[in-house]
Amino acid sequence: MTGASPLTCCAAPESASVGSPLILLLSGSMRVGSTNEAVLCAARAVAPSVPVEAVLYDGLAGLPHFNPDDDADPLPAPVVALRALIERAAGILVCAPEYAGTLPGSFKNLLDWTVGGTEICDKPVAWVNAAAPGRGQGAEATLRTVLGYTGADIVEPACVRISVGREAIGADGTVTDPAARRQLADVLGLLAGRASGEEPAVGT
Repeated sequence: MTGASPLTCCAAPESASVGSPLILLLSGSMRVGSTNEAVLCAARAVAPSVPVEAVLYDGLAGLPHFNPDDDADPLPAPVVALRALIERAAGILVCAPEYAGTLPGSFKNLLDWTVGGTEICDKPVAWVNAAAPGRGQGAEATLRTVLGYTGADIVEPACVRISVGREAIGADGTVTDPAARRQLADVLGLLAGRASGEEPAVGT
């Protein structure tokens, strides 16, 4: 990972209750202040109300290029750290942009490193499409395909579109719209519910 902590610099939320399930937040953008990161920062901010613990991964830029020859012990240290976070998580929430009709290469590289492990198999996973209306379907399609290879459990009701413009991002780096934040809380609740074997009603 690129720093001492897997958390980014977006505003820290109040702590979730002890024993709350952990949801790993994966941004597909390395752009500073991206809308994708703002969505996940907002998810992290509302997590204690669900309640879940949300950890925002910041090691994307530090992952080596995937090489099947390196996908064996001893694994590169950044890959070990990534897989350990996935193993620890009860569920995963992705927010990734679309570049040239598909996922950014850097995020596809992250996903490639998960294929050879078993950590993500049967793990509840969902994504938020933050693109403008009518965009982002290519990234979603690629994400669905790759997650299929990993054996992840895609939680369909938690895969949502929350279109975010720059004007919707506050000074703390999170999405400020109350409706969007409620929707993100619902998404986290659905992931946690699937992980625990329960399916909470959206909006409760």
